[in-house]
Amino acid sequence: QVQLVESGGGLVQAGGSLRLSCAASGRTFSSYAMGWFRQAPGKEREIVAAISSSGGSTYYADSVKGRFTISRDNAKNTVYLQMNSLKPEDTAVYYCAAVLTIVVVTTTQEYDYWGQGTQVTVSS
Repeated sequence: QVQLVESGGGLVQAGGSLRLSCAASGRTFSSYAMGWFRQAPGKEREIVAAISSSGGSTYYADSVKGRFTISRDNAKNTVYLQMNSLKPEDTAVYYCAAVLTIVVVTTTQEYDYWGQGTQVTVSS
């Protein structure tokens, strides 16, 4: 069982930056691939970025490539999402998720554990 708690969301102006953190419980965090997802009002949840269990492989949605960076610190049981050059269309609730595998996972349905989400609002 893995429990995930996101933090770092907030209100920021367009062009600004935020760093989201997701702290995981348990002693086997390094066995889990992790992902960041987001869901805007009236829209389906979509993947933003994902990272393998070791951190050696990553995936980014086209909409955030070059602006967002996913990373993890297995010693701290934490995964991060650094978000730069934020746009109003990045406004959403952001969720982190975990799945027990070593490879990058990009599909929502494959993730087993989810955090409660953190709101990110980008004003124009």
